[in-house]
Amino acid sequence: MIDSIGVFGLGLIGQALAHRLLQAGHPVVGYDPNPDRMADLEQAGGQPAQAGKIWASNTVLAAVFDTDQLLSVIRSAPAGSDVTLVATSTCDPDRMPELEEEAARYGIRLLEAPLSGTSKDLAKGDAVFLVGGNEALASANAWLFSLLGRAHYYVGGIGNGNRAKLAINLVLGLNRAALAEGLVFAKALGLQPTDFLELARNSAAYSAVMETKGPLMAARDFKPLGRIAQSAKDFKLIRTLAANAEQGLPFAETYSAMVDDCIAEGEGDIDNSAILLAIERAKFQGD
Repeated sequence: MIDSIGVFGLGLIGQALAHRLLQAGHPVVGYDPNPDRMADLEQAGGQPAQAGKIWASNTVLAAVFDTDQLLSVIRSAPAGSDVTLVATSTCDPDRMPELEEEAARYGIRLLEAPLSGTSKDLAKGDAVFLVGGNEALASANAWLFSLLGRAHYYVGGIGNGNRAKLAINLVLGLNRAALAEGLVFAKALGLQPTDFLELARNSAAYSAVMETKGPLMAARDFKPLGRIAQSAKDFKLIRTLAANAEQGLPFAETYSAMVDDCIAEGEGDIDNSAILLAIERAKFQGD
């Protein structure tokens, strides 16, 4: 009998995690406060359950929005739990040692493994996990990361997984913005976005974001794979950590302002490729 694996949070990432596990033959029990997401899990072959039953699993994954939600998940555990909790969310790295200590009070072994990739990448097994925490615990759970993604990297103690993830998200977000600005500029000059995207894919400007987000931008298809609101949360963390390190990030400041513009326009729940809309709204600033 294969032990069930618990999942807290059944949004885009949580559902993709559940589907990967189910496809590999692992029973999945999951919880989300949204009843529609619970129904989706049941339709996929998993078992929706309340929090208490999730903690009965030997391994639990958390795919929640932020650090505070992860702390709430930990505090929902019964005393004396004997379980490994793998946090796949992007969280504040400076708070992760505090959460590791809090988890230990409940008998929980906390491992962070934020992933690089969209929910679509994860569903295909193409995500990369950045693992931080106890090295022996990380090694013991290598089977899980191999099952879920195409690669995983142990980057050191608790907090380092999220530090690596935020640095990657900085580069990724700026790559998205650069592509969006190029597409907007090309359109302003009279070029067709789909034609320009094809040229860019075969030019020295090529980046992988042209494959994942380029078609969405060109078609103005902003069905969420990774939401604007998540980018806003991540870039707030990036800017805070940079300020603590007394490191200026001028491009990150510009990107954050564009994300804020999207949220002000009610676009927080659409795909982060919609950064293109903020660029389109930008007005020319003369000398």
